[in-house]
Amino acid sequence: MSTENEGTAVPADPAAPSAPPTPPSTTPDKPTAGTPVPPPPPADAPTPHAREAAPTTPDPAVPHTPAATPPPTPTPTPAPAAAGGWPPPPPAVPAWGAPPPPASPAPGSPRKRTGGLVAAVLAAALVAGGIGGGIGYWAAESGDDGVGSTTVSSGEAPAAFKREPGTVAAVAAQALPSVVTIQAKSGASQGGEAEGGTGTGFVYDQEGHIVTNNHVVASAAEGGTLSVTFPDGKSYDAEVVGRAEGYDVAVLKLTKAPKGLKPLPLGDSDKVAVGDSTIAIGAPFGLSNTVTTGIISAKNRPVASGDGSGGGNSYMSALQTDASINPGNSGGPLIDASGAVIGINSAIQSTGNGFGQTQAGSIGLGFAIPVNQAKNVAQQLIKTGKPVYAVIGATVNMTDRGEGATIAAQGAGGTPSVVPDGPAAKAGLKPGDVITGFGDRQIDSGPTLISEIWTHEPGDSVKITYERDGKTSTATVTLGERTGDN
Repeated sequence: MSTENEGTAVPADPAAPSAPPTPPSTTPDKPTAGTPVPPPPPADAPTPHAREAAPTTPDPAVPHTPAATPPPTPTPTPAPAAAGGWPPPPPAVPAWGAPPPPASPAPGSPRKRTGGLVAAVLAAALVAGGIGGGIGYWAAESGDDGVGSTTVSSGEAPAAFKREPGTVAAVAAQALPSVVTIQAKSGASQGGEAEGGTGTGFVYDQEGHIVTNNHVVASAAEGGTLSVTFPDGKSYDAEVVGRAEGYDVAVLKLTKAPKGLKPLPLGDSDKVAVGDSTIAIGAPFGLSNTVTTGIISAKNRPVASGDGSGGGNSYMSALQTDASINPGNSGGPLIDASGAVIGINSAIQSTGNGFGQTQAGSIGLGFAIPVNQAKNVAQQLIKTGKPVYAVIGATVNMTDRGEGATIAAQGAGGTPSVVPDGPAAKAGLKPGDVITGFGDRQIDSGPTLISEIWTHEPGDSVKITYERDGKTSTATVTLGERTGDN
């Protein structure tokens, strides 16, 4: 049976009686004299609407004495229909996945008729085209209420249906209007065509500031163009307010910000726990307004956005998530179950490519800048247009890993590796010292040390652990500051 019209009630046959007629007084087992008995249908004829006729209920006034041996019947006579020709509804349909209960025959009916019902139902299922048709048949049959229709009208969805607060759909619906897709185009290249890329950002305040990654807008920062598109399709021109290469954070501002902007609420990344639910929103491979989910897989994960060997790399003590993050998600918000931003999606681990923003797909290892750090950087960029970094005043080896961060023999260009009268010098550190602890974090490399230093503010005092000539010592460093990326 086709279920193509399921959901629209079929009107009753106007020729059908409104109520079953009174059953004849003749005994249903014997046809009335003179009434021709129709020949039985072929046994293998498929009948989509076949139903077993209901057995007639014995008259309670006549004592019923079952015959010891039923007389042979040379010609099978089809059982007459129930009163008025109206068949009974089939057995109730069991719950999805549960085995059907055994059919209970009506009182006084031969048990062998159950097989006839099953055969009829199977025939209907086969004619309807397999198991899908069979399910449709049962759905229609189970709604037969004796009014003359075998089609059930589907129930309508409640008009006031709402997602429960805290569900992914509810959180995403609240956040999506404040997440934007960023198109960055550089100035004309030598070939005459501008290079560009796609990234993500989110509304930071009602003045029209947008927070994103530096690497999303870097190509357009010098002489290029930036456009910001909201989920409703409206686009606005934007300009760079400031960017921090080391933190990989940038702030844009819409040149003509619309009224009614809704900033995303900012959470507290220090209170995030491993296992917390996460939602990432962005434009992976240009697919705007994409929502993915996962959990916080780890915290304080030291990540360099490049190979960790150059001065242009960015470093973060990142939140790790298994929410699917791909190129184009960069700069988008990582949101917790309450709808608050806990990080800025920035980098992925790709097979064979190391950390960074590559065109490889997600393997479930994504990294986000903790929002507490990003918020401090954004505020500084909005205020002055330049980033401020905390420093210890020492040059460390950026290639060795596993033994700590070793203070180099000399700095860049032959300068001292420990800045005279700088924070490290005042703490008593010397070239060759190996820093193994910074605060309560274990340090295994130079990039790890930098990512931890940059989670602090200039002026913070931090206890460090270091090794010199095989001896472990501790000292307290009061962090200095550096303004700008150069």
